[in-house]
Amino acid sequence: MKNRLLSILVFAATLVTLPASAGEHKTSSNEGLNIRLKNYVLATRAKNVVYAVQPYMESYSVDDARRVLTLNVSTGFATQNFTEKSVGYYYKRLAKALPKPYNRYRLCINTAGMPIEMLVPGAKLRDGSAPAGWGRIDYCDAPWVMNESQPHFVSHGLFDRHIALWQSHGIYYDQKKSRWKWQRPNLFCTNEDLFTQTIVVPYLIPMLERAGAVVYTPRERDWQRNEVIVDNDAEKGYVEDNGREKWRTTEERGFAFHRGMYRDGENPFEQGTARMVRTTRKNNESWASYQPTIPQSGHYAVYVSYQTIAKSVSDAQYIVVHKGERTLFRVNQQMGGGTWVYLGTFDFDAGNSAANRVIVTNSSAEKGVVTTDAVRFGGGMGNIQRGGATSGMPRCLEGARYSAQWSGAPYSVYAGKGGADDYIDDINTRSNIVNWLAGGSVYVPTHEGKKVPFELSLAVHSDAGATHVNDSIIGSLAICTTNFNDGRLAAGVSRQISHDFADMLLTGVQRDLTATYGKWTRRYLWDRNYSETRKPEVPSAIIETLSHQNFADMRRALDPNFRFTLARSLYKTILRYVNGNHSLACVVQPLPVSNFRIVRTADNQLQLSWLPVTDRLEPSAVPTTYNIYIAEGKNGFDNGRSVSSTSFTFTPKPNVVYQFRVTAVNRGGESFPSTTLAACVSAQAGARDVLVVDGFTRFAGPAVVDDGTRQGFDLDVDMGVSLGINAGFVGRQIDFDRTRVGSEGPGALGYCEDELSGKFVMGKQQNESVCHVTDIASSGAYNVVSSSVEAVENGFVKLENYRVVDIMFGLQKDDGYSLVRYKTFSALLRKALESYVRGNGRVFVSGAYVASDMQLDAERSFMSNLFKVGFGGQNTDTATNLVDGLGISFDIIRRPNDRHYAAQSVDVVSPLAPAFCAMRYADGTDAAVAYDGIDHKAFVMGFPVECINNVRSRQQVMKAVMTFLAK
Repeated sequence: MKNRLLSILVFAATLVTLPASAGEHKTSSNEGLNIRLKNYVLATRAKNVVYAVQPYMESYSVDDARRVLTLNVSTGFATQNFTEKSVGYYYKRLAKALPKPYNRYRLCINTAGMPIEMLVPGAKLRDGSAPAGWGRIDYCDAPWVMNESQPHFVSHGLFDRHIALWQSHGIYYDQKKSRWKWQRPNLFCTNEDLFTQTIVVPYLIPMLERAGAVVYTPRERDWQRNEVIVDNDAEKGYVEDNGREKWRTTEERGFAFHRGMYRDGENPFEQGTARMVRTTRKNNESWASYQPTIPQSGHYAVYVSYQTIAKSVSDAQYIVVHKGERTLFRVNQQMGGGTWVYLGTFDFDAGNSAANRVIVTNSSAEKGVVTTDAVRFGGGMGNIQRGGATSGMPRCLEGARYSAQWSGAPYSVYAGKGGADDYIDDINTRSNIVNWLAGGSVYVPTHEGKKVPFELSLAVHSDAGATHVNDSIIGSLAICTTNFNDGRLAAGVSRQISHDFADMLLTGVQRDLTATYGKWTRRYLWDRNYSETRKPEVPSAIIETLSHQNFADMRRALDPNFRFTLARSLYKTILRYVNGNHSLACVVQPLPVSNFRIVRTADNQLQLSWLPVTDRLEPSAVPTTYNIYIAEGKNGFDNGRSVSSTSFTFTPKPNVVYQFRVTAVNRGGESFPSTTLAACVSAQAGARDVLVVDGFTRFAGPAVVDDGTRQGFDLDVDMGVSLGINAGFVGRQIDFDRTRVGSEGPGALGYCEDELSGKFVMGKQQNESVCHVTDIASSGAYNVVSSSVEAVENGFVKLENYRVVDIMFGLQKDDGYSLVRYKTFSALLRKALESYVRGNGRVFVSGAYVASDMQLDAERSFMSNLFKVGFGGQNTDTATNLVDGLGISFDIIRRPNDRHYAAQSVDVVSPLAPAFCAMRYADGTDAAVAYDGIDHKAFVMGFPVECINNVRSRQQVMKAVMTFLAK
């Protein structure tokens, strides 16, 4: 088959340029052959192919002199996934359908202007001479940005590869209606402008970066409302120090900030100055410090700016100081000057401190100059004026048009319509800014620009069509553009490689989602004229991931587990595609580790242990090493250290709380981090041992409504659990009538309003058990360690070694609609606890669903026997946030917010004699049960203790509970 396909490919490549022969027959010359070919096209299709438009024969030609028959099929035929096998199938069927002598002719089936062999991803000899992909074109110099502090190197991933990526639309100003609006309708609690962010920002971009790539997005990536700018022109927070070489002002204009709105066309990078200094290799460095006043502690993206001039170096040194820790970056200032350049996202404390700042030095291995301008902390609020006002939204929710202006792009990049049509301008900006940045690089040599070597662009959308059958999956489609500029990109390579990319995206998504969650539909591959695939001068594609208008698609899509799998599929395709274009091998980064736990040893050391996770879809995703990240006390996390085994021994300082997280590493990159665990060893002799078990593993979408007449998602019942902060909600669904599917506006199925626009909702930060360790350590003489719940369930942690076991469940529950099942007390955990209490164990349990999640007879019996707790119902009134007990009165977090996850529903836990009520909600119902038994003790809270809204109150509660249990 392969030899046959190769001969077909070679022949097809020459066929394109063959002149018409005198012996060539037209369609009308042989009516019998004409009918056979038409019937062949109508009857022939590969298995499981669904066409947008049924293919038909456009024409055919016969060259008797060369014994060649060419069949031209409509473009709809090209929307399928062509493989070597399917191509062979079509040619075999065609030969059987033809009468003599044509069945022995050389056959060529064309669609979308080319032989179908050329639609097989990676096909060679596309134009008769040039190889597939980039050929000899490659970028081999220093990356735009490199984290020099990371403890590993990515050799078989995407190191030194530069990717442009964006998450569809954003809010824009509609000149016709004189208002800011979303580009897509509000449905099922979100819209396309917001939903696609929840794939790209928390999952896809980090995956690519952890594979070593430099990722640029023309929309603001930081889900942070605050923004602090420190600039040499403003001086506040900016300090210079001259060493051997002195700072001086550049000749080029630089960034300058002014408060208030920016007018259309106003370029902040042309309103100030920048500084420069000669480089040095010696210790007598010159440096400039940018020290912000952070308004609120949290995660902040850090952006720097500089000027690219004649003697700029490729290894300018930047040091980000975050909560006292220092991370070193090298920035290639020979590209990308005069715009914001992303370094990373870091934790910063509130206030003004030298422990939170950015330092740029003139230390370099090259002879030249380092320039510096402004540093930006945080994504901030939109500040571009349109129609006399800004959007009032965080910048991350705005369209690319406004981010491009804030980034210093020329007016022509973001305002081709002269400010008269922001909708069209925004669509075009996404591609234009990639070309502006990539111009002058090896991949876009014919354009002027910033010389950033982007070799790929991808637009992630979710508008893959609508249907009136809302119980079945619509699925994914992809778009590319090959018929433009004579089928060539700026570097001269064939635009057909964009078709390969789009095809690979679709194939990967269908494969991975089907294998993980059941059948996923592959729709079409469109080769059409779309701005986001026509305008980029590098290979490009649009992936319409699913339909945000369809309930069945959104039931999966709102689940974070689904979004992780979808993003991982896109990352893997990008990895294989980029490396394949350069004939390089690739390795897929590992999955996060499991069974993470900490044990105190006899000599007061901390033993960390974990297990790798097998990726059944990717044989190469096997860890070879692991990175351990440690935060001491109130400091930030360090830059990690590499270990080769699945354990690590650490010697702690007494009475200091340490936080730990682990990642798995291989030649392809680094996994997402494990949950964060903490530990503290007491300096006091005879301190008792306490174990904190992190049982909050749940990720979930909002509560599902699907009862035959009503369909949708109820945010008031449960907003679900995202990974960290969530910027994807637009409003509560108010119309649930499933008979109104396909309708528009109020009354239509899925319709929702706009009251959550611009608001972020915090989910699980994967460090919820840390406050338990901290509070227990501060409440008395205890050695405190922590563990994941799975390590307890699998017997890696022996509960009998601990005086008290604290199990925190947060929002853990088996909700019945999530793609992954979660449980508070699993069968394995119940068995371990039953064994533990027989030895006079003491158990502290907290969580919003500790009783309501245990409704089977065996589960109720467990709760009754072990904890003396019965289920008294659920308290869903989020205004009821007061709790009294243990001589303390305090608030708990009930309403969704951007700082901490909320317990929208909490359990009423009823005491069973001889247990007693230890806390009450404001409505008088029971909030906690205490049991002081002869054989064991228990304290059960119907709400998460980490949701206590005041740190002092939380510590008082923890001290009281530990005193009751440990005595």
